[in-house]
Amino acid sequence: MTRQHTAEAPLCLGKMPTGIAEFDEITGGGLPRGRTTLIVGGPGSGKTVFALQTLVNSIRLRDEPAIFVAFEENSRQIVANAASFGWDLPALLGDKLFFLDARMSLEMLTAGRFDLAGLLAGLEAKAAEMSARRIVFDSLDVLLTVLDDPVLERQETYRLHDWLAQSDLTGIITVRGEQRDLHASARYGFMQFMADCVIHLSQHLEDRVSLRMLRVAKYRGSSFSENEFPFIIGTTGIEIGSTGVAQPIYEAYTQRVSTGIERLDHMLRGGVYRGSSLLITGAPGTAKSTLCGAFIEAACRRGERCLYVTFDETAAEMMRNFASVNVHLRPYVESGLLRIYAAWSHGCSAQEHLTRLKRLIAEHQPRCMAVDPVSAMAKAGGSLAAQSMADRLLSLTRSAGITLFCTSLVGGDAPEAEATDLQISTIADTWIHLSYVINAGERNRALSIVKSRGTGHSRQVRELVLSDEGITLADVYASGGEVLMGTMRWEREDAARTQRVQARADLERRSREMELTRAEAQARMEAIKRELETILAESLRLQTERDAFEADWQDRRDEVRALRGADAAPSSADTDLEEQAADQQSKQEGA
Repeated sequence: MTRQHTAEAPLCLGKMPTGIAEFDEITGGGLPRGRTTLIVGGPGSGKTVFALQTLVNSIRLRDEPAIFVAFEENSRQIVANAASFGWDLPALLGDKLFFLDARMSLEMLTAGRFDLAGLLAGLEAKAAEMSARRIVFDSLDVLLTVLDDPVLERQETYRLHDWLAQSDLTGIITVRGEQRDLHASARYGFMQFMADCVIHLSQHLEDRVSLRMLRVAKYRGSSFSENEFPFIIGTTGIEIGSTGVAQPIYEAYTQRVSTGIERLDHMLRGGVYRGSSLLITGAPGTAKSTLCGAFIEAACRRGERCLYVTFDETAAEMMRNFASVNVHLRPYVESGLLRIYAAWSHGCSAQEHLTRLKRLIAEHQPRCMAVDPVSAMAKAGGSLAAQSMADRLLSLTRSAGITLFCTSLVGGDAPEAEATDLQISTIADTWIHLSYVINAGERNRALSIVKSRGTGHSRQVRELVLSDEGITLADVYASGGEVLMGTMRWEREDAARTQRVQARADLERRSREMELTRAEAQARMEAIKRELETILAESLRLQTERDAFEADWQDRRDEVRALRGADAAPSSADTDLEEQAADQQSKQEGA
């Protein structure tokens, strides 16, 4: 038979949403409309819950009536079991949701040839009466097993498939069995070829933790995500982990928020970007939790709602320990600004922890959040599940604009030991590593910033100091090319202080000596000045006497000229003779 090609536009496969947002994202819209979906899973994997949840959501969200056919449990049991999910099935029974107990006794089946024709005829009438759009056949394998005739089983299964195709109902069939068992079994393997969509649910233990997984193995006429996704059966039914199928959209904030430690903010050029993630790694006891506490306290002081998640301590123990370093969270817990969620990491799977955190975030609407330590998730079902949980948590907080601080335990202080087993260090925006520096028999804490996306940061290794006054980072102190911390730093600083005191005393002594020498030199200069003034005064006196002598001599010469009767100006020769005569007369008078 050849396929006929026509000029008509191709029909698009219609889809019916399940109301389980993550599943609808995986399948690009939900289950195939008007076709058959097969759900395969072992006991306790969630087949009935998934099928019934899709019917409840179709009624509540889209007002589409539905029918549930049970081959194993009766309707009373199903309604009672669903009460824990808050679906209120009794309010839906009647015009919107119809339960049919289709369990058949062994005597009825073995008394004569059995077929589903009568059952399907009754369902067709009921579906028309209700205008039903969906129908579930739960645990069809129970009926087939009782038939105990492979040919009859296959015949009735195809009868059911054909009826679903003709009725235009969106059908869901659930059967028990593991995926590999159905593939290997000729008895039930054909069912996966018959169905248009095949969903595998599984439950297994990993590191003694129960894990449930979902995978869409087949979807005719539609693209879908073929990966395996973790899920839990929570308080509202099936909850699937974030799929990561759609491209996430994050807002890039430019506002910075404080880490709660002023000097660390300075090392980060003003703090971390709002909505970003900061990872703190380190060995036990390096104060990872303490840094988270300081960050949360600073956010609460700004009036921001915060969520603190701890997997190591109870809330009371954590608040008591933080108070020893002057970090006080109790007042903010009492005011409702801060909510602390404390749980044992191995108490449930990583996916269940993530689901609870999503619920807490939706309820509390925090602006800042701390998870301490995120590496504890490795105890909740293995490192792969923990890594997936950490990735989805970072994506969740980014999309909500929550600034996230999380810690991760690493062993050793070697550079290669800084990387986390969960590999979240590669996707965190800022990475701070805490380590021990052991020198001269003393252990001190050191802090360094490995990376900080979108901003410059200090490359220095700083000593982290915890005291009753609080948390601080010591100034960098290097000597001989080595950064010193603790007692060695104190001793080296004390020796340097002593050396500075001695140098200052020597300078002061030399200064005093120089001052004394200056004073002596100045005294000598004053004496010389006084002596010079005496000499100048004497010189002035002698000059005065000489001027007086010259004046007296001139008077005498005038007298001599007058005695001679001279009336003309004397010649130079006469003047010389007169001077000689005057000098001789003076000498005689002096004798």
